[in-house]
Amino acid sequence: MKKEISEILIIGAGPAGMVSASYLHNQGVKVLVVEKAIFPRFQIGESLIPQCMDNLEEAGLLEASKKAGFQKKYGVRFIKDKSVGEFDFSKKYGEGWDWTWQVPRADFDDCLAQEAQRKGVEIWFDTEIINIEFIGSKSKTTVRNSKGELVEITADFIIDSSGFGRVLAKKLELEAPPQIASHSSIFTHIKETDRPLGKEGELLTFEVLERQVWFWYFPFSNGNSSLGFVAPSEWFNQFSKNTEVAMQEMLRKLEFYDKRFNKYTYLFTPIKFENISRNVTKLYGDGFVLTGNSAEFLDPVFSSGVSFATASGLLAAKLILKERNGISVNWETEYVEYIRNGVNVFSSYVKEWYSGNLQKIILHDKPNNEIKAQICAVLAGYVWDTTNPFVKKHDRILKNLSRLIELEEASN
Repeated sequence: MKKEISEILIIGAGPAGMVSASYLHNQGVKVLVVEKAIFPRFQIGESLIPQCMDNLEEAGLLEASKKAGFQKKYGVRFIKDKSVGEFDFSKKYGEGWDWTWQVPRADFDDCLAQEAQRKGVEIWFDTEIINIEFIGSKSKTTVRNSKGELVEITADFIIDSSGFGRVLAKKLELEAPPQIASHSSIFTHIKETDRPLGKEGELLTFEVLERQVWFWYFPFSNGNSSLGFVAPSEWFNQFSKNTEVAMQEMLRKLEFYDKRFNKYTYLFTPIKFENISRNVTKLYGDGFVLTGNSAEFLDPVFSSGVSFATASGLLAAKLILKERNGISVNWETEYVEYIRNGVNVFSSYVKEWYSGNLQKIILHDKPNNEIKAQICAVLAGYVWDTTNPFVKKHDRILKNLSRLIELEEASN
């Protein structure tokens, strides 16, 4: 068996892995990335939020992403019946990026990986993990590479950025019940031949069909668009088992986008993801850390996935570097508490979205602009800014505001 030694082994070449790898490589740390797929490859999670731009910039991956010409995203629109709630990121509370992108993930992830390789990061694609053995904090990972050869990789530390592959969560039996109730999703892409191409375009839109059922529309700069539904898993039982037929049946339920997509053929057979939320019992251990979706995934409703992936990937890399420089790291407070604080804010918003309280606030016909700006900052991903009352009091403020709206409506 061939032998390989690396200071840091990173599992997965998605955004979390590439941010970790690029940051550590820039600091002179030897990293090796192993990735099961061959890039470009399809991946869900196509809408970014502004906070992830900070992470890409700090990892040295932002300029390459800018050159790729992805669809710029300046805000988000929510629609239910005749009510519309639009959020412009340039009008959010506090500092931070005012825009981001909507991206075909195959292209975006490939762009990040190519830039990391250009910098000198070693990535082994088409490489399957066979076994991982921890010896104290060090590890020996056996992989089968693209040539079919078995290679044993010795590493000081493992960053698991395997996403929904969840390598260490499965290997170490870390799976836990998700924070969010069970939802599923079905989605596909179309090519809108009559939509103008370019970096500017129609707002990303969520159309709400029922309190817990919603549809997404994400236009891309190449003329393709992503369409998808998210709902409680049992909601999908009323439709055909054939996902292409089911997608057509669901599209007929839209009001705002009624018949908009009827003339387009699907670029691939609609894919269904069952029970999309994920969670783990712990985020780190002796010689490893979990980042991104390999740790936890809440729900796609506010597009937080890539933001948390890049934020956790960057923070993990910084703490590893800190340890390698001889500085003690308290992973519980410096990593777990920090990441959990952000996740908990978004978790409150997702739960209150599905309870209906947040929908009532977002779709209010006479919103308070100060409150709207503060909520907008959360939707932009700035969930660690505790000067924002809608971050600091996230566990109760949405319920209270929804109740005030109810009382106001009752008095009119």
